[in-house]
Amino acid sequence: MNARELFKSAKAAMGRAYAPYSRFPVGAALRTETGAVHAGCNIENASYPEGWCAETTALGHMIMAGGGKVAEIAVVAEKMPKIMPCGGCRQRLSEFVTADAKLHLCDLDGVVETVPFSAVFPRAFGLEANR
Repeated sequence: MNARELFKSAKAAMGRAYAPYSRFPVGAALRTETGAVHAGCNIENASYPEGWCAETTALGHMIMAGGGKVAEIAVVAEKMPKIMPCGGCRQRLSEFVTADAKLHLCDLDGVVETVPFSAVFPRAFGLEANR
């Protein structure tokens, strides 16, 4: 799967977003090292902001499918080109990404910029910080 196809999965997920409070639909798609793709959308509720992000949903799908290591991530938002995962999602993603994982920042037409995930979250903490 190439970056364009990963973007299409993220955009399709964004179309399923449940965002009646923020009116800010977001979609994300993750590709694992084995090529499996897991997509997710943001899901809000009346106890706003107690919903969850598109990246979190995609990670949940990945874990439920058996897990893996994330090699690529595509994120798209209806109202913000080149949206970046929030801090919480950067931490969540950091626990599953490969050392050379790529983050594709998209607009509604496709991938606009690709950056190494390590560049957007260089000092994540993990299990080793708890030992």
